[in-house]
Amino acid sequence: MTIRLAAVAAPFGRDLDACFATIEALASKARSEGVSVLALPEACLGGYLVNLGGSAAGPPALRRDGPELRRLAAIAGDLVICAGYCEADGDTRFNSVVCLTGDGVLGHHRKVHQPLREDRSYAAGDGFTAFDTPAGRMGMMICYDKAFPESARSLALDGAEIVVCVSAWPASRTDPAPDLADDRWTRRFDLFDQVRALENQVVWMSSNQSGSFGDLRFVGRAKIVAPGGEILAATGVDGGFAVCDVDVPGVLAAARRSMGHLRDRRPEAYAAGS
Repeated sequence: MTIRLAAVAAPFGRDLDACFATIEALASKARSEGVSVLALPEACLGGYLVNLGGSAAGPPALRRDGPELRRLAAIAGDLVICAGYCEADGDTRFNSVVCLTGDGVLGHHRKVHQPLREDRSYAAGDGFTAFDTPAGRMGMMICYDKAFPESARSLALDGAEIVVCVSAWPASRTDPAPDLADDRWTRRFDLFDQVRALENQVVWMSSNQSGSFGDLRFVGRAKIVAPGGEILAATGVDGGFAVCDVDVPGVLAAARRSMGHLRDRRPEAYAAGS
């Protein structure tokens, strides 16, 4: 079964109404192009942090059962949409991503790995779980989560066929490149996407913020990656809409036919805690 996937690189700020206007436009474009799954960036509801130095200036905190996610579900309709937001759980805040359609929430993930001083703004999540969607079994993670092989491997072992990684991935601040496309953090962003898809033989969808916000300049580069690590569609660093048709069961079967990375694992040979 071939479906159309789309990953977005776009800027999002603090104004929730402006965020929703952008999401509505992207969802309308996706629907008009026959897209089934739309991956929006980390913190697309209210923007990301203004810096990674522990600033108290954070995005609006939204409840998982609040009106904002209901509004997002209404926009989604028959689309499967993944979108990042700041989740309020009592007085605790999580950097979260939700997957939903017009019928409600399909899956939810709280960011586990926190770079630099992000832990001053958010509590950490505690795991990775795949879930079923109309497009197949999916898993999600957020930004720095993809730097850890165990994140994607946990989802693949839980049956994820499609992994969506939503990001607010910035360029290097200590050694920035004049051309954002040549920045070392842009290269790392691309490498992680390709390696995680290849080592787990999954379809990989990577969304990201673009433009600048506070002290951060984001690298864009949303993309769809095949189970063999090939980039099927990608935006530039300025952002855009990466879209392609994928026969998910077909490409998974082809990738895993001879060399099945999950099948050929030898867990008994791996050091404890590795």
